[in-house]
Order: sequence, then C-alpha cells, then structure tokens
Amino acid sequence: MDLTRSLSDVVALLAGLVAVLAPFFWAGDVNAANLPLLILGALLVVSALWAILGAGGAGSWVTAAFGALLFVSPWAFNFDGHSSAAWTAWIAGAVTVVVGLLTTLQARTAAPTRA
Repeated sequence: MDLTRSLSDVVALLAGLVAVLAPFFWAGDVNAANLPLLILGALLVVSALWAILGAGGAGSWVTAAFGALLFVSPWAFNFDGHSSAAWTAWIAGAVTVVVGLLTTLQARTAAPTRA
C-alpha cells in the first residue's frame, strides 16, 4: 500500500467526519447547512473508507469532487451568511480537494508507461 495515498485518504476521512459532526456542535441553529454538510460529509467518509480498505473503484479524483461540492455548498444552499457552517464547508472542502488532486497527480506521474 502506498503510504502517501493512504495518508491522503485518512485526511479525507477526517475532513468528512468534521463535516458530518460539525452541525451537532454549533451553538446556533443553521437548518440550511445541516443536510448538505451531513450528506457531503458522509459521501467523503464513505469514499475515503472505500479507498483505505482497498476495495478499488473510487479514486482520489472522486474524493476531490466530493470536496469541491462541499466547498461550493455554502453558496449553492445559501448558508454562506452563517460563518461557522460556511467556514466548516470551505475548510473541509478545500483540504479534501487539495489532498485529492495531489494524490491523483502523484499517482499519474508514478504510473508506469506502456511501450
């Protein structure tokens, strides 16, 4: 198992867990943010666990795509005015996108070329 890939999957897993658990710790009630953060965070968790367990299928680009959706969710679901919810989505999404894209680029450059 590639250590860089597994480390990036663990980071994506943690970002997904933060997105899933964050609505339960907010002081204010932000109903518009609860469902998008729960669903997109759960998708991140499932994608990262799928990759960590080595089940194949979902790659780092899928994790990066879920992170991108999480990043734009405050604007798409109109909770960008609620700072705690929006910053949770922006930070968790950005971290996931960066880690996912870096892992994808590393895997692409490390892949053997066919003659």
